[in-house]
Amino acid sequence: MASIDVQSLTEEIKQRSQWVDDVLSEAGKVIVGQRVLLERLLQALLCDGHVLLEGLPGLAKTLTIKTLADILHADFQRIQFTPDLLPADLVGTMIFNQKTGEFTPKKGPIFTSLVLADEINRAPAKVQSALLEAMGERQVTIGDTTYPLADPFVVLATQNPIEQEGTYTLPEAQLDRFLFKVKVGYPTVGEEKSILNRMSGVAAPKANKVCHPKTILEGRELSSRIYMDEKLKDYILSIVFATRFPEKFGLVQLKPMIQVGASPRATLALAKASRANAFIRHRGFVTPEDVKTIAYDVLRHRILVSFEAEADGVDSEQIVKKILEAVEVP
Repeated sequence: MASIDVQSLTEEIKQRSQWVDDVLSEAGKVIVGQRVLLERLLQALLCDGHVLLEGLPGLAKTLTIKTLADILHADFQRIQFTPDLLPADLVGTMIFNQKTGEFTPKKGPIFTSLVLADEINRAPAKVQSALLEAMGERQVTIGDTTYPLADPFVVLATQNPIEQEGTYTLPEAQLDRFLFKVKVGYPTVGEEKSILNRMSGVAAPKANKVCHPKTILEGRELSSRIYMDEKLKDYILSIVFATRFPEKFGLVQLKPMIQVGASPRATLALAKASRANAFIRHRGFVTPEDVKTIAYDVLRHRILVSFEAEADGVDSEQIVKKILEAVEVP
């Protein structure tokens, strides 16, 4: 029975996920390379999740997000996070109207579909907690009233690597709210030459609107129905449990390197993102390859390495690699 369902579901997804290719090819007119980043941004929209981008300045992080907003016909706000930013600058505040003698709410830039929180790790803790409510609850409180946020609502936060001056480390609770943490690297020589040719003209290329937020919401519903075998669910659980109890998976050497393993939110994120990965590949079922493809971006910010691991130059990415090699693939 399941095989018939999977077949018909795959057919339906093939027909109704064509917009993914349109979005990616339209983005390719403006963005050179960054395919993984674009895919993760689309998957976050399909999973109703948020993305943290880490990379040095000048790697087209802002341009990529801006281009995606253009293509998706979605509202977009860029908020520059600075040390003097206040929660009211983000969510809004109550303004006294002298004519009526009443306070009226003035909504902040968070009331939009795509929020680019630029250099998120430069803002103080109060601002981070205001953003955390918006990310977690999909709502914002101004005065005594709570206002729902747009749907889709996705926070795309950028941060420069922590070693740079004047940055705050994001708290674990906030990091866990991000579906993905994507590392943005330098382009290849060929890609950089294309950037040089494309961007040195007077007018920079601009993307056209080829998709509507409604299509994303339909895709989200369809993506949640993608078939996942019980063995694959066990595979995801094994990966997450290996971050907590590595010794049970023959990884005794990792035990002192992991201070805190991945939370149950990571299990849900792996399942959702695997389905979204299958969706953008036009498939109605999840494969182990889907899980492996997104595992690094889902887990790298959810595993807290110990001081011992840091001293040995071991990061969470190397830990994920060892876990994926050790856990048996169904």
